[in-house]
Amino acid sequence: MPYEKMLYELPLRRNTTGSIQKRVDNMNAKWIDIPNVGKEGFSGYLSLPPTGRGPGILLIQEIWGVNSHIRAVADQYALDGYVVLAPDLFWRQQPRVDLGYDDAGRAEAMALRQQVDDAQAGADMAAAAEYLKSLPEVEGAVAAIGYCLGGQLAYRVAAAGSVDAAVAYYGGGIQNNLELAEKITQPILFHYAELDRMIPAEAVGKVKISFAGRDNATFFDYLGVDHGFNCWGRPAYNQKAAARAHGRTLTFLSEHL
Repeated sequence: MPYEKMLYELPLRRNTTGSIQKRVDNMNAKWIDIPNVGKEGFSGYLSLPPTGRGPGILLIQEIWGVNSHIRAVADQYALDGYVVLAPDLFWRQQPRVDLGYDDAGRAEAMALRQQVDDAQAGADMAAAAEYLKSLPEVEGAVAAIGYCLGGQLAYRVAAAGSVDAAVAYYGGGIQNNLELAEKITQPILFHYAELDRMIPAEAVGKVKISFAGRDNATFFDYLGVDHGFNCWGRPAYNQKAAARAHGRTLTFLSEHL
């Protein structure tokens, strides 16, 4: 089926910033409940590949929620042949947050970030990974891919042993949780931005040292780009770096899933 026939337009609706937006979603995608956390309300955006089956990806959001960008990334990986689940990270604070990248969206995102217990969020993401593995559409192994805070949580999910591989795009806070590194024995890929003021070279160096002498970690540094270079909705977006990182991630996934 042509990709264009897999899309449909939903009516105009208001997002959490009050502005009206038109949304386009993949017909092979839907929100599902994630029931294995002992409490109702946890859900995620599930996007299936055209074949309906494949290896799994747990896609972990930035602080703007499972918004249009994250849903598009989920659909992109689904078109690459993966069963993708993007869990609602902020479900304990405010379910199904969908923020834009304007000043109001950033303020709300930062406020929500301050309310998150990273260890609890990591446990939630690990539970989501276990649920993803139980879905009949998933064949083979499962990886976690996360961005910013989601990158740290992908690292935590790997440390919990809930995935077979992990990818962290500019994972914020990993350098403050290096005690978890020794627990990660599966393959892990790190993408870092040279101009990232939130994760400076010193912090990246600490992460690299924690994996020194081990063959399961791969690091890529992207020169001349900033934090968030993969997100086309942010000023930091860099097409060449994003394409290069995506290609490297697909190669990594094809080798380990």
